[in-house]
Amino acid sequence: MPATLLATKRVEKPWGRHHLYPGFPDAPEAGEKVGEVWFQPAEPEAAEMLIKYLFTSEKLSVQDHPSDEEAHKRGLPRGKDECWTILTAEPGATIAVGPKREMTKDELREAAENVTLEDKLDWRPVKAGDFLYCPSGTIHAIGGGITCIEVQQNSDTTYRLYDYGSDRELHLDDGVAVAHLTPYVPITSPGQVTPDRRILVEGPRFVLERWPGGEHEIALPEGKTGWLVPITGEGVVAGVAFKAGECVTVTGPEQVHASSDADMLFAYTGTARM
Repeated sequence: MPATLLATKRVEKPWGRHHLYPGFPDAPEAGEKVGEVWFQPAEPEAAEMLIKYLFTSEKLSVQDHPSDEEAHKRGLPRGKDECWTILTAEPGATIAVGPKREMTKDELREAAENVTLEDKLDWRPVKAGDFLYCPSGTIHAIGGGITCIEVQQNSDTTYRLYDYGSDRELHLDDGVAVAHLTPYVPITSPGQVTPDRRILVEGPRFVLERWPGGEHEIALPEGKTGWLVPITGEGVVAGVAFKAGECVTVTGPEQVHASSDADMLFAYTGTARM
């Protein structure tokens, strides 16, 4: 099929929310707290990328992820580079990315064990419209009061370094081994390359573009898959209708017809724009 509307999977999290985002039904007040919504193809393990929404009411654990190289050492198919497009952020919302100052592995482990790691991280304020790319190995934690779309390599391997005194398992050996110990340096996004095409990230693992409504040509070669995520609005691609709160995979070159109020992300693997 040239285009497929993906199934959604709601994931309950202790840091999740009852009130989500336009396009998603709220969770029952007396029931689950939804932290994530995943978009899943028919064979989830075979996909190279994973797209999800995050809805946070509290800080997530301090964690990192392995690179492809480190993942392969551990018998895993791939590492996990990821990025976040911020849709909403309450006043004072922050995301921690990297340490404030360079650390040694011993200092990182000691801070995690002595519950001082949180204070050693660079907590950066975020607002709607911000974008952060988080390479594998980056020590990070998403704060509360944030709605974002996470685009990532398809891996659920997380090494938890610190969890604010909870009884959840930590993964200090692996987490310390793969960690980047220097302060985080943001990538330089290519930015607006045409009036209707903004490149948020261009490699090394994937490309992420942001498009307004209207007509768009998908220039992927035959057999290559792209993920189209409408944040607002609606549209049609290859005869498949889509709207905000959904995700469509598109294989090969196609034409997107989106409403004038649409705001969309488009992701695909590779090191350079198509």
